[in-house]
Amino acid sequence: MRILIVEDEPKTAHHLREGLSAGGFQVVHKGDGQSALDLALTESFDALVVDVMLPRLSGLDLVSRLRKRGLRAPVLFLSAKGAIEDRVRGLEEGGDDYLVKPYALPEVLARLRALLRRGGGGPSTLERAEVGDLVWEPGHRRITRLGKRVDLTPKEYALAALLLQHRGEVVTRDQMVKAVWGLTSVVDPNALDVQVRRLRKKLDDPYDLKLIHTLRGVGLVLEARENA
Repeated sequence: MRILIVEDEPKTAHHLREGLSAGGFQVVHKGDGQSALDLALTESFDALVVDVMLPRLSGLDLVSRLRKRGLRAPVLFLSAKGAIEDRVRGLEEGGDDYLVKPYALPEVLARLRALLRRGGGGPSTLERAEVGDLVWEPGHRRITRLGKRVDLTPKEYALAALLLQHRGEVVTRDQMVKAVWGLTSVVDPNALDVQVRRLRKKLDDPYDLKLIHTLRGVGLVLEARENA
């Protein structure tokens, strides 16, 4: 099973990685909340082990955002904050269990296996997302507006999926180029503009509610705006 560890303290992260790997898990590690968010929205994990206090994006905010985006894999919080209100908040923000530091690695393994036995919903994959009247079902590679499927080319779909993964957030031109053409591609800026125009023509132009918004000189945002 594939586990995402989100821990910023190097020694603790190493200890967790070694212990979970020895326990038979395939382990991926991220050292900050934002990197973990980006990864968890694009790859599948059977469970997450998350430190509460993280740089860039706290563990609580990370899990809260993942839950809002439909991710169901069980989450075990690890934290030095052991007050009852801290533990309650961790569970309210989407955690399934909360273990206070210092902890024993065998207990981490036992709690993680218990969560997986309960059936946390399978790998952490996004099943459905909605923005206004748009519905995205990644498992079926399907995007609909007002209940009607929008047919997209592979490049158009890659661009739309990137915007949907980061809905409500600014997506830069560099991010778009990497998502559509690959990490090492050198692309004429006009080629990206062409793809954006084609996507807008299919995904936005036929509808009254506009979802793709330009931040001049920065990038695009996909969101439903009042009076937009």
